[in-house]
Formats: sequence, C-alpha cells, structure tokens
Amino acid sequence: MPLRIALILGSTRPGRRGDQIAAWALEAARAHGGADYELLDLADHGLGNLDEPGNPNFQQYRHDHTRAWGALVDGFDGYVFLVPEYNHSYPGALKNALDHVYREWNDKAAGIISYGGWAAGARAAEALRLVLAELQVATVRAQPTISTHASFRTGAFVPPEGLDTAVGGMLDQVIAWSGALRGVRRARPQAPAAA
Repeated sequence: MPLRIALILGSTRPGRRGDQIAAWALEAARAHGGADYELLDLADHGLGNLDEPGNPNFQQYRHDHTRAWGALVDGFDGYVFLVPEYNHSYPGALKNALDHVYREWNDKAAGIISYGGWAAGARAAEALRLVLAELQVATVRAQPTISTHASFRTGAFVPPEGLDTAVGGMLDQVIAWSGALRGVRRARPQAPAAA
C-alpha cells in the first residue's frame, strides 16, 4: 500500500500567499513521487476554536467536525507542513488544528516548508517542531525555507532557484521515516479507556 502524505497549509488568513506556495509544493511533490500526496487546506475544515470539552487522547469527540478532522489526519502516514511566520511563530489556526486531536498524529513523520519575511519562516518552523514532538510526530532535518520578499516580487509566487531540490531532499526523508513508522503504529497499544 503506498504511503499517503498530506501537505497541510497552515494559514487561513484572508489574502494569504500560502495557497500559491501550496499549489506549487503539491505539484513538486507529485512530480517527485514516492507517495500519494494530498493538500489539506485548514480553511476548508471549519474547526472551531478548540471547542472539544474532553481530552483528545481519549478520542471521545463531541463534534462532527472534530471526528471528520481526526479521521482525515489518521488516514495519512506523514505530513508536510506549509507554515508562515507570524510574529516569530506559526499561525493560531494551525495550533488549533494540531490541538483538536492527539492520537491521530502519533508515530508519524513530518517535514516543514516555512515561508515569511527576512527569516523565511525559520522561527515559525522551530516553534512548530516543539509542538510536533509533544504530539509524537518525528520531524525530519531537511527544512526548505522561502523568503516571501524574494519570491513574490511580481505578486505571484516564483520559486527560488534550488527550491525543488530542497523540497525533494525533505520529501525523501519524510518518505523514509513515514515508511519506518508504519511498523511502530501497528505495534502500539490501543487507546486508554476513559476514566
């Protein structure tokens, strides 16, 4: 069964530039191969602001949108997060999407493509790594970054030279780790019973 990798667009902001980057990244990933790739745009999933009353570790979700999000997240072997930098960190919409579920993220691999101003989103990516570690997501080392100052000079996204190579290297790591972690997921114990 082929690996399934989700590219998760981490911004829901009106007028965002991430949708152009995400479209390019999805095309680049499909050209790279090695897995089945799908784009998940957080703007399409209508997650409330962490509106579940229970601990997500128990997976006793009250809302349909959480159950649908959990099933979607659970169906992938790995992820690539497309994350902008807002004020030295990543967007609240992405944190909210991560926090809605827990076990569905566990024992998966992830890569990060960051974008932003002068730091090209690097600080957002580092903040995201801390949260992914707590969710038991193994992040790979390769981390392509995109300066929006250089890449949107004409208003449309123009990938900088070498970005496709950097993304390909990151995908190779995500594919390798995602495949290895399938066995870990198969061997893990079932979710604990609610108290």
